Amino acid sequence: MDELNNQPASVPSASSVSSAPTNQPMNKFSPKASFFMGLGAGFFVICTIGFFVLLGVFLTGNNKPSSAQAVVTPPATAPVAPSAQAPADAPAAPISVKGYQKDDHVYGDVNAPITLVVFSDTECPFCKRFHPTMKQVVDNYKGKVNLVYRHFPLAQLHSKAPKEAEATECAAELGGNAGFWKYLDRLMEITPSNDGLDPAKLPEIAKEVGLDQKKFEDCYKSGKYAAKVSAQENEGLAAGAQGTPYGIILAGDQKIPVPGAVPFEQLKATIDPLIK
Repeated sequence: MDELNNQPASVPSASSVSSAPTNQPMNKFSPKASFFMGLGAGFFVICTIGFFVLLGVFLTGNNKPSSAQAVVTPPATAPVAPSAQAPADAPAAPISVKGYQKDDHVYGDVNAPITLVVFSDTECPFCKRFHPTMKQVVDNYKGKVNLVYRHFPLAQLHSKAPKEAEATECAAELGGNAGFWKYLDRLMEITPSNDGLDPAKLPEIAKEVGLDQKKFEDCYKSGKYAAKVSAQENEGLAAGAQGTPYGIILAGDQKIPVPGAVPFEQLKATIDPLIK
């Protein structure tokens, strides 16, 4: 860039042209012709100098960030938004959640010393992914951990989820705890997520898992379990749930939140130190 700016210094100036010695070849022309030739040469020199000056300004300007670039900070130096989680040295908000209750649906030994409470939504794709994982935990620890399922339908995202939760309660009414898990397992396995399920499929699933389809339909249409689903949703909010799945490991006085569809290895790493 400096080299470009210095180039005009080698170009003859207008004064040097007009002050050329009288014995130069220009004397062969008339005074009028010499005048116009000198004027033209001076104009050429000025244009040339102006061109290089403008070129230098243009190239210098290109090295500066534009207004759009100036407001974009590179990722390495960009400020990080505050995390939603509390700082490590801040006291955690108390978690209000109950362990196994008589009207709960439990997988595993009800007397197990450790309980994994999971708030879930049948239309949530992450819940479907986490469903076999949470059962794997119980199967892995053989009597030391049980699983309690509670409803947390995100109606603002999944309008069909509340009624599907009621459907699982009807399955429990007709088939007990085992009927609940058979129905829920099948529902999670074969139905699409994000309101993709045709409600007409719900009675068919009931028949498929060995339940009385007519009684199931009567129960489902009655809406008798809407209050229970709503109450468990409120329990989830009190426990700190902001999405699904949301789990809490209960071990003695300890209440350890497990937000999200975490892998089995992560759950195992949390539970292993709690096993006595």
